Amino acid sequence: MFKTKSKTNMEMEIIAQKKIIPYILMKYINPETGEIKIDLPKDIRKIVLVASGSSYHCARFAVDLLEKISQIESRAIYSSEFLLKNVIPHDKNTLYIFITQSGETSDTLKSVEKVKGLSSLATLCITNNEQSTIWQNCDYKIACFAGEEKGIAATKSFTSQMLCLILISLKLVENMHGTEATKIYKKSLFSLPAIIERALAKRDEIRKLAQVLAKENPIIITADGISYSLAKEAALKIKETSYKNISAAILGEFMHGHVAVLNNKGILIYISVSKILERAIFNLNKIISDYNPKLIIIGPTNQELHPYMNINVDCDNEIQQMFADVVICQQVALETALKLKRNVDHPKGLQKVVKDKA
Repeated sequence: MFKTKSKTNMEMEIIAQKKIIPYILMKYINPETGEIKIDLPKDIRKIVLVASGSSYHCARFAVDLLEKISQIESRAIYSSEFLLKNVIPHDKNTLYIFITQSGETSDTLKSVEKVKGLSSLATLCITNNEQSTIWQNCDYKIACFAGEEKGIAATKSFTSQMLCLILISLKLVENMHGTEATKIYKKSLFSLPAIIERALAKRDEIRKLAQVLAKENPIIITADGISYSLAKEAALKIKETSYKNISAAILGEFMHGHVAVLNNKGILIYISVSKILERAIFNLNKIISDYNPKLIIIGPTNQELHPYMNINVDCDNEIQQMFADVVICQQVALETALKLKRNVDHPKGLQKVVKDKA
C-alpha cells in the first residue's frame, strides 16, 4: 500500500493504529461477560477534562461524547488556561480527567497538583506511560497502550486516547444501566480495525489532495458539533508537519467575519461524521457563491453540495466515522508535508513537551 522507499516514523505509527485498537479492546473488554474493565468512582455527576495539544482535542471530542452517551455534564479546559483560573470546578461528585501521552506534560502535571491542593475530588489520568509522574499522582489510571511514539506529531496516541475516552463513556453507562446498554456500541468498536484499513486504502486520493494543499493558501478547516475536535486536530497535524498557516473553526462561527479570509481564495475543508445538516449545507453553498474557494469534504457529503474533492469511508455510525476521518486527516498531513519535502518526524523547532526540569 505504502510505496515510499523508507517509511517515516509518522507513517509507520499511522499504520500501527489498526493493530493498537484491537489490543486496547482486548485489554479493557471482558470477552466472556462483555463488561468494560475500567475502574471509575461511583456517582459521577460532572466531568472536567484537562489536557494540552492533541490530547486537548481528544478532551474536546470526549465532552460531546460523554454528554451524548452517558448524559453527564462535561467540559474541556487547556492545561495552561486551567492553571490561570482563580476558581476551578469543585462541585461534589466531579471527576477530573487528565490526558497526556507522555505522562510528563508540564502544564498538565501542574494542573493535577492544583486540583489535589484545592479539593478532594477524584482524579483520573489517561497516558501512554505507566511509569510516569501523572500515573503516580492520580487516583484512577488508564493506559492507552499506544507504545513508544517517535514522531513529533501525535497519531497512534491520539486514536488510542479517543478509544479510552469512548470506553470511559460506555463504562459510565454500564455503571448505571448494566452491560446490555452498551452492547451495540461495543460491537461497533470491534469493527474499527477494518474501518482504519479502509481509510489507509484512500492513500491515492489523499496524495491528490496533498498536491493541492501544498500549493494553496489560506486553508481553513471547518466542522460542526463533535467533528470540531477533528478539525482542530487536522489543522494542528498539517501545521506542525508542513508549517502551513491553517486555522480551524466551527462553521457557523466562521460565518461571523472570519469568512472574509477567503477573499484571498484558498481552500475550505469541511469534516463531517454524519448527515450534513441543512444549516451547514446553506452556509457551505453561500461560501461557494460568495468566495468560490475549493471545497473539500472529508467524511459523508450531500447531493446538495458539489465539492472539489470528497474523501470518505462509508461507516455505520459516528464513532466509526470519527476514526475513519482521523486516519484520513493524518495521512493528509503526512502527504502534504512530504510534498513540501518537510522532515515529518523532526519538524523544525518542535519537540515532545515533557516535565519542566526547573
